[in-house]
Amino acid sequence: MDIRECYEKMGASYDDVLQRMGSDALVERFTGSFLSDGSYQMIADGIEAKDAETAFRGAHTLKGVCLNLGFQKLYEVSAELTEALRDRELKGYEEQFAAVQKQYQITVEAIREWQQEQN
Repeated sequence: MDIRECYEKMGASYDDVLQRMGSDALVERFTGSFLSDGSYQMIADGIEAKDAETAFRGAHTLKGVCLNLGFQKLYEVSAELTEALRDRELKGYEEQFAAVQKQYQITVEAIREWQQEQN
C-alpha cells in the first residue's frame, strides 16, 4: 500500500493534501506523525472524567489536525463533535463521539497498514 492508497482507504483526498503540502515526503511525514497526536485521547479522557472543556479542546484540536492532513471524513465527524461540545456541556454528544471513534479507527488502521508495508 502506498500513501495514496492509505488516503483512499481512510476516505481522504490525497491530491488535495499533496497540493497543499507540496511533496510526497511531507505528506508521508505528517501522516505518520498523526499516530502520536494526543487530541483523540484528550477527547476520551475528558469524557471519562466528565470534563467537557478538555473534551471540547481535544475535539477542536483533532478537527484542525484532520483539516491540515486532508483526513476529510475524520475532519467532518470531529467538526460535528466540536459543535456538540461547544457549550462545554456533556449533553447530546454521544452520537457524534461514536462517529469519531469509528472514523478514527478506520484512519489509524489505514496509517498502520501503510507504515507496515513501508518496513
